Amino acid sequence: MINKKGVWFLTLFSLILVLSVYYITMPPELLITNKKEKADSNSTPVANIEESSILVALRVEADEEMEEEMATLKKIISSADSTVEEKNKAFEKIKELNSTRSIEETIESKIESSFQLKSFVKINGNNIEVIVHKSDHDSALANDIMRTVQAEFDTSKNITVKFQK
Repeated sequence: MINKKGVWFLTLFSLILVLSVYYITMPPELLITNKKEKADSNSTPVANIEESSILVALRVEADEEMEEEMATLKKIISSADSTVEEKNKAFEKIKELNSTRSIEETIESKIESSFQLKSFVKINGNNIEVIVHKSDHDSALANDIMRTVQAEFDTSKNITVKFQK
């Protein structure tokens, strides 16, 4: 059984590994800084567009929850002590989790393509929570997003739209 320290170690190690690979594969032009460019105030400004840290944190949290649940279900499936019925239920739950995540990603991509907004979607049974990266709250936009999300389902869902900057 992996304890909390082990999970933290693996998380931080994987983060360091990803950043190292990113640094190594980065083009050398981006690594070189030129003092003359810093001193020159007439250079064209560069806009850095980044996804909201809130959306990233929510995605990481949701992915961790899903991975923990998947690990538990996989243990049930691979256990010799589990009955066939328990294994079937665990397998069905894994299929349901994968399907739910797929629908969440589909909805996120539709919101991005339709409204040019980054979003995070969390489906929990009949409730769907959509968090949109936008500072001002627009009820017409929220209504349009709710319609877009509802179009993905045959039955009526409880859809909540929140705006976060």
